[in-house]
Amino acid sequence: MTVAELLHEAYTLNPQERKTLAKLLIDSLDVPTRPDFAEMPDEHWGKSLNQLMEEIGTIEMRYPDIEDPVAWAKYHRAEQRRQRFGQSDAGESLQN
Repeated sequence: MTVAELLHEAYTLNPQERKTLAKLLIDSLDVPTRPDFAEMPDEHWGKSLNQLMEEIGTIEMRYPDIEDPVAWAKYHRAEQRRQRFGQSDAGESLQN
């Protein structure tokens, strides 16, 4: 769409809508329309991710001895239930 066509469309708006459109257009001048490729690194995104992971370091696993994700989820849910409701049957839900 050309600038002339956009202007023609803008004239179909009421004065308040045109005022809002003008403000939005002026405010958009402060926002870059495309990224500055000169500032972007040349390295692969995976390399940046690995570097970030190294900076963050390792995380503490809550239950590192449970390797099966289903068993971990069941255990975690049972423990949450026990903490919320004070139930002592948390071990029983692991067998389900």
